[in-house]
Amino acid sequence: MAVTEAGCDLTYCRMRGIVAVLTAFIKERKMGLNDFIQKLVSTPHICQHVEVNNFLKIDENQNEDTENGPPESQVYLKARSSLAEETQIKPYDFDYLKIIGKGSFGKVLLARHKETTRYYAVKVLQKKIIMKKKEHKHIMAERSVLMKNIKHPFLVGLHYSFQTTDKLYFVLDYVNGGELFYHLQRERIFLEPRARFYAAEIASALGYLHSLHIVYRDLKPENILLDSQGHIVLTDFGLCKEGLEDNGTTTTFCGTPEYLAPEVLQKQAYDRTVDWWCLGSVLYEMLYGLPPFYSRNTAEMYNNILHKSPVLKPNVSNAGRDLLEGLLQKDRTKRLGVKDDFLELKYHSFFSPINWEDLMAKKITPPYVPSVSGPTDLQHFDPEFTHLPVSSSLCTETLTVTSSVKEAAGAFPGFSYGPPAEHSFM
Repeated sequence: MAVTEAGCDLTYCRMRGIVAVLTAFIKERKMGLNDFIQKLVSTPHICQHVEVNNFLKIDENQNEDTENGPPESQVYLKARSSLAEETQIKPYDFDYLKIIGKGSFGKVLLARHKETTRYYAVKVLQKKIIMKKKEHKHIMAERSVLMKNIKHPFLVGLHYSFQTTDKLYFVLDYVNGGELFYHLQRERIFLEPRARFYAAEIASALGYLHSLHIVYRDLKPENILLDSQGHIVLTDFGLCKEGLEDNGTTTTFCGTPEYLAPEVLQKQAYDRTVDWWCLGSVLYEMLYGLPPFYSRNTAEMYNNILHKSPVLKPNVSNAGRDLLEGLLQKDRTKRLGVKDDFLELKYHSFFSPINWEDLMAKKITPPYVPSVSGPTDLQHFDPEFTHLPVSSSLCTETLTVTSSVKEAAGAFPGFSYGPPAEHSFM
């Protein structure tokens, strides 16, 4: 049968039309499957079903389009599986009620555990921001230090840590008595007995960290919280240095300008006595209302830290002034605490009214008890945070797979932590 040129053109056009329809159909089906898989993998308890697991398995030997790369759903699944950390707790196990703090990498939220109805502070950090600022080592160090805090009454405790492809979660003790900074701003100065009580609890916490070869490095009133009974709770361990032996030194420049020790400012090697300098600065601020070398002009303040002596007015006892002079000694080799660390402070005459055993057992009545009616009383938190809307994305993972998400997904191996089942949410 003869085939005319016009017939060939007609057949070719029909074939092209059919191919176009099939291509569009297949593309639509692939997009639909892709959306379906992304929604499926964002619901982990469904993924654990055997048949669903088999369906989601990806043939690693299949030919992939080298130009376009693997489908986004496969990238997402690989990123997710690279976490390989199954924990007893997930983001959707909490109701996120209020934002109570905000930092460079994320937010801190008041959250209620759905099953137990207990309240926690949940710190939620964005992985891609941490990676962009190259701070992942500090975050892992913070997690490591938090896991060692369980035995001390004045350090914030970690209950769980876990991660999704795009976020890190710390489930911490909820402390709602307010920052020491907040109370100092409101009252301007503390009387000496109150300042002594806080300094003793802070010193015991720092001494404990030092016994674990950890230097805190960022003591300031903003990192010192009061619990609902009025006891100190030290928080935020992102700048801690681990593995520093008793006579060891480090050189990383870090801290907060008002509280920087001279040796840090001069970029010299420094040791654990840097924490005692910071305690001296905080104690001075509690007694006098401002850090010892404060100036609005940062250059002038740095010059004061390096060259000026602290002004010790007579409204503080002789023992108090002697302690401040010892802690604010510019030469770290002569600073109080250089030889026997915490013990040198413990037996200083300023702390003679303190019964240290009773202090550690929380048997000493705090000089001030914050007025809080219950866990949801947020009067001691900054309204700048508590008035912010709570994002619904806290309970879900991102479905947009970008290069930064892929890079960050597996950058925190071993981050997840959960206590033994019998101790869960004790």
